[in-house]
Amino acid sequence: MKRELNFFAALATVMGTMIGGGAFFKIATVSTLTHNPWLSILVWPLAGFITIMAGLSIAELAAIYPEDGGPVKYLEAIYGPKISFLFGWSLIIIYYPANIAALAIVFATQLREMPGFSSFSTTMIAFAVMLILLIVNWLGTKLSSKVQKVSLIVKLIPIIAIALAAVFSKAPNQLAGTTLPHSFSANAATAFGQALLAVLFAYDGWLSVGNLASEIKNPAKTLAKAISWGLVGVTIVYTMLNWGYIRMVPWHQIVGNQATAMLTAQKLFGDLGGKILAIGILVSIFGAANGHLMLGSRMPYALGTKKQLPAANFFGKLNSKTHVPTNSMLFECAIAAVMILSGTFDTLTDMLVYVSWIFSILLFIGVFILRKREPELMRPYKIPLYPLPPILAIIGGLFIVINTSLTQPVLAIIGILLTLSGWPVYYFVQRKVNN
Repeated sequence: MKRELNFFAALATVMGTMIGGGAFFKIATVSTLTHNPWLSILVWPLAGFITIMAGLSIAELAAIYPEDGGPVKYLEAIYGPKISFLFGWSLIIIYYPANIAALAIVFATQLREMPGFSSFSTTMIAFAVMLILLIVNWLGTKLSSKVQKVSLIVKLIPIIAIALAAVFSKAPNQLAGTTLPHSFSANAATAFGQALLAVLFAYDGWLSVGNLASEIKNPAKTLAKAISWGLVGVTIVYTMLNWGYIRMVPWHQIVGNQATAMLTAQKLFGDLGGKILAIGILVSIFGAANGHLMLGSRMPYALGTKKQLPAANFFGKLNSKTHVPTNSMLFECAIAAVMILSGTFDTLTDMLVYVSWIFSILLFIGVFILRKREPELMRPYKIPLYPLPPILAIIGGLFIVINTSLTQPVLAIIGILLTLSGWPVYYFVQRKVNN
């Protein structure tokens, strides 16, 4: 593939893939769980801190192995092909198509709220969105990366506008007189943990930027910078935005309210502000979906080129004109289409995020393994304040995995079983190659 992506394109992919519907809708879930405005704000920078520690750790691996496959490649170098294949398999069959499907449905649901679109079915709009995404990515990396850049700028405009307008607004400060709880009961601590878990899911998506390594200029340095600065930027954006909601809107109108962002915009800018925000939300969701297809299509391609999938020649083939893995794009979109029709994409996404954090913990531990096993490796980027970031990332990852296992055991078991279903595929391919 051609190296067409610069630092800003990589940064836009990191931030654009992360900032989707969660920026506008997670406040409903968080407020219901915490029952406190300050805790509902605090949970965002705390989740951001955990994610930044994870990003700083992964950035070192991305700099060492600036190759196609991203985290799958890192796992293979540290633990061998069996473990790395399982992660790649779970990304291909669940994570990427589930995210594309979920975002297409959310886009369709939001669009139907706008005048002139209520008569269209949600499924039909979702399929239309996916078709547009497929065309954009089919036409080449340069165009899809431009969509990421433009969508990032457009989606940041309403977010920054809300945050800044809230700072200078003369409207009553709804946070005045509210305080943090003086003590935590066991139930309150559990609820806060669930809120943190929900917010950490909103930070998901940055890890896969490594899939574009062969298309990024100077990937050894660019990937590390894009991951680090992208995570810092998203943390600031999320924290400012949610502070703006809670500063402007009475608390009782926020708890459980999916329309909190719209209500905030209307209070700050009137009805026109609400309409502008609605457009910003659509652009935000579309950009996130575009990022998942752009990144997700590179995973089957990477495994196909290494002959690690059935029909490897099909998946490992690039389009002769645009030099992008169109066969892999079609495969991911086909699975996403089934998920749109089945309506199970939310559950599947939750499962894979849970599983992906298990593999993420292995990656954080892998930083220590490589430092000890191969100290002579060229490291264009080294983790600042080592070993603190990977230690904190491991603690955060264990919290996510343990919390999910305790609160959603059925989801956790099914997610693990679906991931382990990749092992028969791995052994089948290996037997075929050896024969």
